[in-house]
Amino acid sequence: MNIETPISSNANIEKESFLDVWKQRISYGISDFACNLIWNMLTLYLMYFYTDVAGITAVTVGTMIMVTRLIDSFADMFTGVIIDKTHSRWGKSRPYILFGSLPLAVFGVLCFYAPDLSADGKVIYAYATYLGISICYGLVNIPISSILPSLTSNARERTNLTTVRIVLAFIGATIVSVATLPLVHLLGRGSEVRGFVLAMSLYCLIAVICLYLTFRNVKEKVKVVKQKVSIKESFVALKGNKPWMIFAVSTLFMWGSNFFLQGSLIYYFTYNVGSKDIAAIIAGITSSIPLIGTILVPVISHRMMKRNIFLLGSLISFLGLVVMLIANINVTVLITGAVVYAIGFGMRQNMYFSMQADPVDFGEWKTGVNGAGLISAINGFIGKVAMAVSAALSGALLTWGHYVPHAHQNSQALLMIRSNFIIIPAILIIISMLIMCFYNLDKYYPQIRKELDSRIG
Repeated sequence: MNIETPISSNANIEKESFLDVWKQRISYGISDFACNLIWNMLTLYLMYFYTDVAGITAVTVGTMIMVTRLIDSFADMFTGVIIDKTHSRWGKSRPYILFGSLPLAVFGVLCFYAPDLSADGKVIYAYATYLGISICYGLVNIPISSILPSLTSNARERTNLTTVRIVLAFIGATIVSVATLPLVHLLGRGSEVRGFVLAMSLYCLIAVICLYLTFRNVKEKVKVVKQKVSIKESFVALKGNKPWMIFAVSTLFMWGSNFFLQGSLIYYFTYNVGSKDIAAIIAGITSSIPLIGTILVPVISHRMMKRNIFLLGSLISFLGLVVMLIANINVTVLITGAVVYAIGFGMRQNMYFSMQADPVDFGEWKTGVNGAGLISAINGFIGKVAMAVSAALSGALLTWGHYVPHAHQNSQALLMIRSNFIIIPAILIIISMLIMCFYNLDKYYPQIRKELDSRIG
């Protein structure tokens, strides 16, 4: 296995023109704009599409998502290993962004197509298409993360690249959150079956164009030194990377909290609050308002360590959930709580992406092994495990509460929906914060980066 060590200096960013720097930032950022057009459709609407449009039971959907995500998680780790072994004229990560985009779009459309099949046929079709889009999404999204250390070795520029990426990702997510239900109504002309597949087709077309632009404009500029390291040695080196382990476990609960909330949002406002229109507004808030938190991060990063910014954002999100819990069905207070939650989420998600590259450098400093692809793949694995478990538990809780689509829900079903949307996410945020308190790489990272640069300078 070829492991590669960056040999660019922190000063390289200063040698580039203003236009070149921003061309790379925007081109890198639109990759996640594209991914979020597809990803947010999956997290916000796919479970609802399966249960209320395709007519599959909630527990079956939850189990299906869990099984396919777990299978796909192992595929992600394989993708990471392949990236680390890739040496093409386009670089290590860029080829997958280009060649994975079309299969991703095709499976995206197929996921929101409802064929006229038997009950068992619908379940088999859902398994096949959801597994397909999960694997293709990892094939595109993992390289977007693994490419970051190859774009620059400057820690501050990594934060800037991450900030632009998150801003554009939130814009993509906001478009899906706000525009999807109106698009379904407009394009479907009264048919959600037709409306969802046409809306998804439009998003996938835009995504393919954006991913091509990323491939064309983003260059892997950090030069590398190749050395042979076995896969076993890579995993052994990873096991000694304590900062990454703490980061990984903490973000497992971070993503779990978000997936519970996003997956149950349309249920909560349709059945608990009694207005599907409010669901679109809240979805828009949770997708757009995080921009405020994201933009705040570069401002306060000069004064606070990354870990502390993550903890602050988590605390703000937790307080937002408390406000929504107190609000009950008061729409004004619910919107206020959603805004507070979203600001905090923007801060902690920015830190999630910014912090990913630092344990890679720590591992290289400690062991000589640079496993950016493997670490990115396992981080993706963790996110998909969080999504799998949250979907399975959400579906099980809905079934246990005797949820019935398109009907007045009993008190137990309403409690389960509320637990999925507010109570469980709040608990998971607290757990994530407690774990992140043990992360201390920020204190030593500047010296580690300095030593790495001196080794290869």
